[in-house]
Amino acid sequence: MTGIICLDKPRDMTSFMAVKRASRILGVKKAGHTGTLDPMATGVLVIMLGHATRFIELLPEHKKSYTARVKLGIATDTLDITGTVLSESEVNVTEEQLLSASENFKGEILQTPPMYSALKKDGERLYDLARKGIEIEREQRKITIEKLEIYDFDGIEFSMDVTCSAGTYIRSLCDDIGSSLGCGAVMTELRRTSANGFSIENAVTLEELEQLVSENNTGSVITSVEKALISYPEITVTNPQANRFHNGGALDYARLHSDYPVGIYRVYSPDRKLLGLGEIKEEKSDLRVRRVLIDK
Repeated sequence: MTGIICLDKPRDMTSFMAVKRASRILGVKKAGHTGTLDPMATGVLVIMLGHATRFIELLPEHKKSYTARVKLGIATDTLDITGTVLSESEVNVTEEQLLSASENFKGEILQTPPMYSALKKDGERLYDLARKGIEIEREQRKITIEKLEIYDFDGIEFSMDVTCSAGTYIRSLCDDIGSSLGCGAVMTELRRTSANGFSIENAVTLEELEQLVSENNTGSVITSVEKALISYPEITVTNPQANRFHNGGALDYARLHSDYPVGIYRVYSPDRKLLGLGEIKEEKSDLRVRRVLIDK
């Protein structure tokens, strides 16, 4: 089985375990997700199945969207409610002050990744270092917050909808807002509503997936790799070129019979089978194989 499913990950399950459960239900040996969700988070977890796993790193960049619940007056080591409490403060924040503070985090900003994250330092995960009591300096990263909408503020807790660039940590955003208000804040709930071009409306739960398997109806929720790559432009090659590309050989640029610009392309055979992704680089000497999809 080759394709993609959009899973609605349950709370209190790691992304790794969610992939393992889904692949076991589907009877697929090879599977991988396109972006980790914390165990406490729910929502969109895009899972690549079979040969589709070859394309995880080449999926087009898409914005991600989240809904979060935030509590003021507390700070933890993990920046969410599951962590060890580091401090508690009295909260005297008006809705106007909260909305004003949130404005400072819209647009292109710099964000420091949390210690409890899957990022690596010298080959070791930051969360492994954090669990050993080791904190290291993390380089700030440029991110973009396209949308930050605050609502349902009760004086202590509020909800927010966020649309952001890949690599954004919502926990860090909550913590930064709390710090700017002088009282601290932690994330208490998180739900990812879109990622990699997939939305929560199209997501299935593990229970629903089991039901679909029992009904032999999984085709209704498995998306083709081709659809996920649709934002890449396409090139159709000849049969001899298709054979060469399929076997990993680069194609002479001059024989592509068009002036294609630099970039990554979906490569098709004359009978419209997706062969994989190819790339034309600055020198425009050839179309190089990035990933091959189909087998003959």
